[in-house]
Amino acid sequence: QVQLVESGGGLVQAGGSLRLSCAASGRAFSTYVMGWFRQAPGKERAFVAAINWSDGSTHYSDSVKGRFTISRDNRKNTVYLQMNSLKPEDTAVYSCAATRSFASSSSPGSYGYWGQGTQVTVSS
Repeated sequence: QVQLVESGGGLVQAGGSLRLSCAASGRAFSTYVMGWFRQAPGKERAFVAAINWSDGSTHYSDSVKGRFTISRDNRKNTVYLQMNSLKPEDTAVYSCAATRSFASSSSPGSYGYWGQGTQVTVSS
């Protein structure tokens, strides 16, 4: 079992920044790939970014590449999503999740563990 708890969401103006955190605990979570997803009202859950906890490999969706950065802190067992140059279309509930497969890490269906989500609202 892996437990995930997100924090750091909130309201920010367009062009601003937020940093989301995902605290992980449980069995062998350091062998997992951690992903961030988002879901806006009326839309499907969408991939944002993923990081391989063991070697730090990352990949991003095209919509956030160059603006968002995913990282991890092994000592704190925490994965971060630094979001810069935020746009109103980034408004969504952001969730972190854990999977065993980096190759499939852009697919929500490959994830077996999810956090509860945190709301990010970007005003224009």
